[in-house]
Amino acid sequence: MNQPINRRQLLARGAAVSAGLAAAPWVQAQAAWPSKPIRIIVPFNPGGATDVSARLIADKLGPRLGQTIIVENKGGAAGILGTDTVAKAAPDGSTFTISLSTSLLINQFLFAKLPYDPQKDLVMVSQIAVAPVTLVVHPDVPARNAAELQAWITKNKGKVSYGSWGIGSYAHLAGAYMSQALNADMSHVAYKGEAPMLQDLLGGQIQMAYASASGTKPHIDAGKLKIIGVTGDQRMAVLPNVPTLVEQGLKDDAYRICGFVGMAAPAKTPMDIVQRMAKEVNAVVNTPEMREKFAAMGFNPVAGTPEAFMAAYRKDYPVWEQLVKASGAKLD
Repeated sequence: MNQPINRRQLLARGAAVSAGLAAAPWVQAQAAWPSKPIRIIVPFNPGGATDVSARLIADKLGPRLGQTIIVENKGGAAGILGTDTVAKAAPDGSTFTISLSTSLLINQFLFAKLPYDPQKDLVMVSQIAVAPVTLVVHPDVPARNAAELQAWITKNKGKVSYGSWGIGSYAHLAGAYMSQALNADMSHVAYKGEAPMLQDLLGGQIQMAYASASGTKPHIDAGKLKIIGVTGDQRMAVLPNVPTLVEQGLKDDAYRICGFVGMAAPAKTPMDIVQRMAKEVNAVVNTPEMREKFAAMGFNPVAGTPEAFMAAYRKDYPVWEQLVKASGAKLD
């Protein structure tokens, strides 16, 4: 004989059934991810180290996720255009960006009017690599180290031009900082990517630039560029005999800090998708093959959790803010 069910039990059962019905489609939707191709937007032009990194990762991610991964370059405006596209995309796990600290962190200090807020409109998925860079000069520059370069720049006040791969990039800010520190009145030339910047450096249209090891090493080896040093606190594995700028006495945070390559998604992307993507990126980046490829570009692979990414983000935040202020590079 069935026992009677009181009103409280009926209400509890009804609530449980309702919750189950409400949750079932959501659980099913999450379990099915990814159910369609995934776009990874690189907010810089093809050919640079960020683009190469994104394509290397996408090539390995596709089979792991069982979906097509499409890398789309959307360069322009210091990474703003492509990053804003991601910030405004549907938060359904189909759109991500692989970008630099430029668009994910620095732009909020650099531009008075930014169409996205990286801390409100994006969720950081995984840091991918720390990205120290080389400081290189045209062979006609009579300098072999940081001290000689500073002396030459000071002697040629107002005559030296340095390049960058975009306004607000590390190459721009570090060059501006050096110019200000030396009262050198150097001219900044912004390019649409690293590749055209290096072409002009090789041609002598500009005299110096900060650039990725992947872009500069072939020209260094061929004697077409001279390397002065590398940024960060540690030497690059790919250039073990080249001292850091810190080793050469440039101990300011401007030369210690390194940019990063990282992945982000629209802010309301479900956290289980964010965590899953971070897990897969971590697995890809930390394979011996990928670590070797990143090291060849002068990068230090650091892929990990979203929480680890945010911890690094918060640590770098005040340094970049101060660097932008010191460079005087605030833009409208």
